Order: sequence, then C-alpha cells, then structure tokens
Amino acid sequence: MSAQETPVRVLVAGLGNMGMSHALAYHANPGFEIVGLVSRSKPDLPDALKAYPHFTGYEEALAETRPDLASVNTYSDSHAAYAIAAMEAGAHVFVEKPLATNVVDARRVVETAKAHGRKLVVGYILRHHPSWVRLIEEARGLGGPYVFRLNLNQQSSGPSWHTHRQLMETTPPIVDCGVHYVDVMCQITDAKPVKVRGMGVRLSDEIAPDMYNYGHFQVMFEDGSVGWYEAGWGPMMSETAFFVKDIVSPNGCVSIVMDEGAKSDDIDAHTKTSRIRIHRAETNAQGRFANEDTLLSMEGEPGHQELCDREQAFVLKAIREDIDLSRHMNDAVQSLNICLAADESVRSGKEVEL
Repeated sequence: MSAQETPVRVLVAGLGNMGMSHALAYHANPGFEIVGLVSRSKPDLPDALKAYPHFTGYEEALAETRPDLASVNTYSDSHAAYAIAAMEAGAHVFVEKPLATNVVDARRVVETAKAHGRKLVVGYILRHHPSWVRLIEEARGLGGPYVFRLNLNQQSSGPSWHTHRQLMETTPPIVDCGVHYVDVMCQITDAKPVKVRGMGVRLSDEIAPDMYNYGHFQVMFEDGSVGWYEAGWGPMMSETAFFVKDIVSPNGCVSIVMDEGAKSDDIDAHTKTSRIRIHRAETNAQGRFANEDTLLSMEGEPGHQELCDREQAFVLKAIREDIDLSRHMNDAVQSLNICLAADESVRSGKEVEL
C-alpha cells in the first residue's frame, strides 16, 4: 500500500455535536482510521463509533495512539494547548473554531504548525459549503466597497440552551459564531480590518455576571467596507429575522433567502441557504431597474453531516497533497482577532483599533 493509500490515523478529542459529526466523517472515509476517541465521560455513541478505543485523558491518548492527525473538538479554552501538543508529538491538526481564546495563543498555534511542518486546518465549515462559496464569488463579482449585514441568533431551550451556557463559560456568542462570518467578510474584501465597535447585553441570570448572551459589532475595513454581525443565544431570543445574510455593494447586492418556518436552533438552518438572491443596481433610460433579480435555487445542498464529511475530506487532501495552508491559517487568526476586539469593545465600552 502506497503512502497515498495508507489511512491517516486520527485521534478525535471532544465528542459533542461537532466532535461526534467529525468522528462519523472519519469513520465513513476509508482515507482515515480512528485510533481513539477522547472525552471526559463516555457519551452515548452511535453504533458506528462504539468499537473504537475510548480515553478520558487527552495527553494519555496522544502518547498511546501516536496519531497522524489530532482532531480537536473540545471547548475553546483547550484548543490551543491540545493543538500544540499534537503537533509537537508529530501529528497534523484539525481544530474546531475558534482557533484559541486569545490572539497570542492563536499565533503560537500557527507558528508551531510552521516550525514543525504540520498541516493545521481550522473548522471554518462554510468554506466547504457550495452555496457559501457561490455567495462569496457573486459578491466579489459585484465589487466593493461592501456593506456586510450578517447575523445568527438562536432561540435555544433544553439541551440547546444547556450547550450554549457551557460554551459561554469561556466564549461569548459574537466570538464563537462570529469567526465564521467575519471570515466570509475577509474573503470577500481582501482588505485589512482597521477598527471594531461592539455592544453586548446579559439577558439571563443563568450565565456568569461578566458574560453576555447577546452582542453585535461593527467592523471597518481599509477599503471603506463596513460589516455588522449580531449573535444572541437563549430562550428569550426572537425567531424574527434571526438569519440575515446580506452583502451590499455600489453595483447591487447578494443575499441568502431562508425558507419560511426555519427554526433558529436547527443546526442545519445555520448553513442551509435555500436560495441566493442577486440584485443589480443598474437602471435603464427610464430610471427603472434594467434587470430583474436573479434567484439561484440551492435545492439539494449538503446538510450538516455531509458538510462535516466534505471538511474532513479537505483535511485528508491537505495532508496527502501537501497543500499550502498559509492563507487559511492567517485568515483564522485575523477573523479571531476581529471578534476578540469586538469582545474587548463590549467590555470596555470603547472602539478598538486593529
């Protein structure tokens, strides 16, 4: 069996929603071989994953299994340490977003990848979604400067609200989800971000006094583009306009149009686009629009598990084909930097220059 055919041995750390989906992606892809699953307690596993060795300690699992790839899907505060430990032990790394909880640690992870010649892929799942790839392509075709209007609010209860409260032990919503959408902004403009202004409100006594479960921020770019992002979690959040994905330029706009009845706590609704609407600002001699809006049907687009399958297929390709991930890693640091600056602005009440 050639090196290109030998399965990549993967250790999966963290078996929450994303970790479980990634583990299933590795299980289904013959290019991977799962050598261990890591979680503090053994969860109720689907039949496909029950036979794999289970560990409760990451360091022990890393030393015992010596994987080719560590898949880090734990809570954000352990991402940087786990990724660095894996790379220093000889493994490539897939790490869920955000890359770290501060920019210094994020840069340390990237520098470790470069120093050891490891592949580092960050879990920006929208980069593997054909509809979002098309959205970015259409927006770039319009030309800037841009206005980005993006949000993702989630009316959560029961297990969903429990998960959100756990996430907010380390990370506010505008950082946890915001890195995805700021990454989209940065892919469209290619311009440097220059300043950020954020605001947030604590709307629940069930979270720490210094945490907030609703926030929004504005970011300004060097080319004059401006972006707005909003994220709120909890049982008090509104289902009205919870999903806004709208990119405006002098030449028109491109938007994602959701199906009526979509629910904000449905994980597939976070990525499914239903339709893309393209509007062009060009007018005719009578001053009326020269073209009707174009609606692109996204019927049959991938769901959550298929997106995870595609993302891990990219990880395999990056390892086997030695893909240069420099831009990918730099983008991950930049989007985190913007979202953390927004969090700093929320807490200080002041605009942050980048």
